[in-house]
Amino acid sequence: MAVALVVSACACSNKNDGIPDVWPWEDPDADDAPWVEVTDGSFGQLPEAVKLYHSPEKLKGKKAEAYIATVDLTKASFHVWGLNDPELDGSEDALKTPTQVFNAQGSPVLVMNGGYFYVDSGINYPASLAIENGVLLSPNINYASEDWVVMYYPTRAAFVQRKDGSLAAAWTYFQDAEHHYIYPAPAKNGYGSTPLSQPDATFPEGGEILDVKTGIGAGPVLLKDGALMNTWRYECIPGDYDVNCVNPDPRTAIGVTADNRLVLFVCEGRQMTEGVEGYSTENVAKILKEFGCVDAINLDGGGSSCLLVNGFPTIKPSDGAQRSVGSCIYIK
Repeated sequence: MAVALVVSACACSNKNDGIPDVWPWEDPDADDAPWVEVTDGSFGQLPEAVKLYHSPEKLKGKKAEAYIATVDLTKASFHVWGLNDPELDGSEDALKTPTQVFNAQGSPVLVMNGGYFYVDSGINYPASLAIENGVLLSPNINYASEDWVVMYYPTRAAFVQRKDGSLAAAWTYFQDAEHHYIYPAPAKNGYGSTPLSQPDATFPEGGEILDVKTGIGAGPVLLKDGALMNTWRYECIPGDYDVNCVNPDPRTAIGVTADNRLVLFVCEGRQMTEGVEGYSTENVAKILKEFGCVDAINLDGGGSSCLLVNGFPTIKPSDGAQRSVGSCIYIK
């Protein structure tokens, strides 16, 4: 994960040198069997606001072990725990497993891992947005590089709950506490192209000051306004290593349906259950669209992927045990 530090603006071109507007993600064929609601009490009693679903035997033609929780936020509340590092200079907070967050937050009904993070010289750094009750815990990283010579200033994925209660996927950029923006579309960066200017109030178009109740970041955006997104290149996310957007892996994602129900998704992978490889971010986008999501983003996956229901794990973590992470979503 790229080191997350605040950087000053540079005079770069806003020209998009050969980065395509769309990559070929076709709309999904709705041929998967339906998800099955879990009603046998195997994860304890669920409140009226929460429904839990288990995947069919196969999704996208592959053996699946996945869960989706839906939440009616008129009857429940959406929260984020994260490392406290609003200036991206490192945190004294400890990483926590989802179970530790479950215990610390009064046993919420759902806990799921959140955004990216890293550790450098013994210091914990968040690399993704975390906002709780209007307070910025950490922004998305604001620069990235493959070689630490050519620098990019990517707008990264965020999933937010606005102050009116509505939910949406978007892209954000952090300059400083007074210049933290949210956009309806990303800046079209891409490794190997000429870096675009540092995002600001006018670039990319439609920017506003980020002022939301709750937010979690990572990337890439998977769905926006019902359309499949394929913006990991724009967000300068390593597609074929690290995040592994193009490879099958355990995944975590968050989305919203047209009627503003929150959707939490997690899938197993890496053969923790025999024959279960996991999914690419393209697969996850199509699965969530078929389920009914209109907006969604990818969160930290791999060994971080975890969804607890009343404290009970839904999938087998690929590390063999829960990973300590830099942020979690929880539902009360």
